[in-house]
Amino acid sequence: MASSSRTIGITMGDPAGVGPEIICKSLAEMSAADRATIRVFGNRDSLEAAAGIVGAPLKFAPTSDGADTVAVEHVAIDGDPIAFGKIDTRAGDASFRFIARAVEAATAGEIGCIVTAPINKEALNLAGHHYDGHTGMLAHLTGSRSSWMLLAAERMSVIHVSTHVSLKEAIARVKPERILETIRTGYRHLRRIGIENPRIAVAGLNPHCGENGLFGTEDDEFIAPAVAAAKAEGIDAYGPVPPDTVFHRAYSGAFDLVVAQYHDQGHIPMKLVAFETGVNISLGLPIDRTSVDHGTAFDIAGTGKANHVNMNAAIAYARKLAGTPRVTA
Repeated sequence: MASSSRTIGITMGDPAGVGPEIICKSLAEMSAADRATIRVFGNRDSLEAAAGIVGAPLKFAPTSDGADTVAVEHVAIDGDPIAFGKIDTRAGDASFRFIARAVEAATAGEIGCIVTAPINKEALNLAGHHYDGHTGMLAHLTGSRSSWMLLAAERMSVIHVSTHVSLKEAIARVKPERILETIRTGYRHLRRIGIENPRIAVAGLNPHCGENGLFGTEDDEFIAPAVAAAKAEGIDAYGPVPPDTVFHRAYSGAFDLVVAQYHDQGHIPMKLVAFETGVNISLGLPIDRTSVDHGTAFDIAGTGKANHVNMNAAIAYARKLAGTPRVTA
């Protein structure tokens, strides 16, 4: 079951990136009632600086007790204020601490879903927190055996068999057990959000799904058996479907979800059709998390130019998940 709390926790991300600004822009557009359901896990000084940059008339306090007041769980950062747009080990450490505290709150049922602003992987690792990104970090913090990244937009959604690994390692992970569990995970999620009988397409790995072994045998040896097993469980699964056509077919309405075999296979089409509105959702965890689908954008951080449409979409998806029961079968 999901937490019964309707409170949304937003982690500030790397203080040197655009996270503080897009959070402030989104908060400023909310009604007072919606702002009252938000708790930000971050650094108050960075948020106040960002609010000034974007012209957001917000106040930050431990609790939301006024129309323009946002509840912030403040995490202190030693030393001088973090400069926008520059790698800083302190920022990497702070971004980890924001997330760790939010996970504690979600696990305790204090918040119904976490929304994460972008972190910088270089700063994170320089600070001694060796993770490939949010999804792996959240899996570790929650003690989860596996986790999945799903990208969702209005006309297309994609779940990945693997994400932040080399292409060589990604190919090695194309195994029936992992693919089947990916199909199951996506199926349960779509049923949870109201799609009773999801149509799931599984992308092939090789050009034209290998052309009967001419361009590789992985599609026949590993992907096809996983699809057959999913069908045997009553899942409306298709595949392997040639990767050069499956995303167009999904975008045109033929499928509710595409299982991509590796990071770029799924990310490139999603960012082509929904760069500003795509939402990153972590699945397979005991807590719910959504995220913007972009990075820290150091080149424009601190200028007020960052677009917050993606943050709005992540918060809207989080509200949909908060308090909604999970589907277990």
